[in-house]
Amino acid sequence: MAKMQALMCRECGKEYSTEAVHVCELCFGPLEVKYNYDDIKEKMSRTSVETGPKSLWRYKELLPIEGHPTVGLHAGMTPLIHARNLGAYLGLDNLYVKNDCVNHPTLSFKDRVVAVALTRARELGYETAACASTGNLANSVAAHAAQAGMQCYVFIPGDLEAAKVLGNLIFRPKVVEIEGTYDDVNRLCSEIAGERRWAFVNVNIRPYYAEGSKTLAFEVAEQLGWRAPDHVVVPMASGSLLTKIWKGLNEFKKIGLLKEVSTKVNGAQAEGCSPIATAFKNGRDFFQPVKPDTIAKSLAIGNPADGYYALKTAAESGGAMESVTDDEVIEGINLLAQTEGIFAETAGGVTIGVLRKLAKQGVIKKHEVTVAYITGNGLKTQEAVMNSVGRPYRIPPSLVKFEQTFGQRGAS
Repeated sequence: MAKMQALMCRECGKEYSTEAVHVCELCFGPLEVKYNYDDIKEKMSRTSVETGPKSLWRYKELLPIEGHPTVGLHAGMTPLIHARNLGAYLGLDNLYVKNDCVNHPTLSFKDRVVAVALTRARELGYETAACASTGNLANSVAAHAAQAGMQCYVFIPGDLEAAKVLGNLIFRPKVVEIEGTYDDVNRLCSEIAGERRWAFVNVNIRPYYAEGSKTLAFEVAEQLGWRAPDHVVVPMASGSLLTKIWKGLNEFKKIGLLKEVSTKVNGAQAEGCSPIATAFKNGRDFFQPVKPDTIAKSLAIGNPADGYYALKTAAESGGAMESVTDDEVIEGINLLAQTEGIFAETAGGVTIGVLRKLAKQGVIKKHEVTVAYITGNGLKTQEAVMNSVGRPYRIPPSLVKFEQTFGQRGAS
């Protein structure tokens, strides 16, 4: 029996074949992969995982592909760092940082989801890859399409950071800048996906693409010695990443790789685009779309596709949600860099800023095992911190001048 039984509507439960469909024709609910967990349980053990590839593909049995992986063979298995310095600053003894700043090949967690999406797209016979993106996804789709020999189109808002635009162009896809927000980009891509046989990773291939995010849960559980953390703090754009981390932890429990899951799943947004966090704090199970206005462009989705499910996940897990100002985002980037030597992009500043708030509020306790997810590299969003880090000391090549600048000889 195939491990993928069907694509199933998350609302009404109607099942579809495992093809390139993503919306229920009856209720317009989103589709997700339905697995045969009994079969997976027989094939997957802690030993089989630990002896598997040093990549996300060590969890292949719980990922939506039929054969062997063909794209993104080196993505995943990024460091889980015991952040002792940052933890001491925040009053947390058991703080860990999951560092996807160093993911292969484009330095963000999107390399995980694209590896899965394009492997599945090739299985379905697609020759052209495409996406709607706030930046990191476009970089990853362009890079992986190049490696896979696929044609590629990436659609982005017209105001992205320069490094992310360059991070597309270097791979020679067709880069299309849209005069509008990400939500405008996404609407156009949905229309194009209906007209062309392209694998839009976050439109018609979305049910497979989203499953790649689960590997961030799988890796953390394994790296913690086969246990689930007490808390996770997850940045939210569409809200999908947060829901899939929760799903991944519970799948590990379902097949017997974890004994228990009592993780509280906490969501982080920037105040300038915080429809999910705002709804949570107001006690609502629905959100109101907003027009983004934040330096955290990678999280700037004003009408998040999985916002409802993110709210549901936080409630089900007993988690919380918070938002931070742009100034707090910058403070978070600097704090992580200066305590743990990790340069995160603006989404990372959001995560650290919200982590700081939750620790101060007592939501996260001193002894609790907490994992903060850092999902992208700071070299991609240098503009955000350019004015907050100071300037180099500039002196002539003179020992006298050096000592005048930094104090007397022998001073530290």
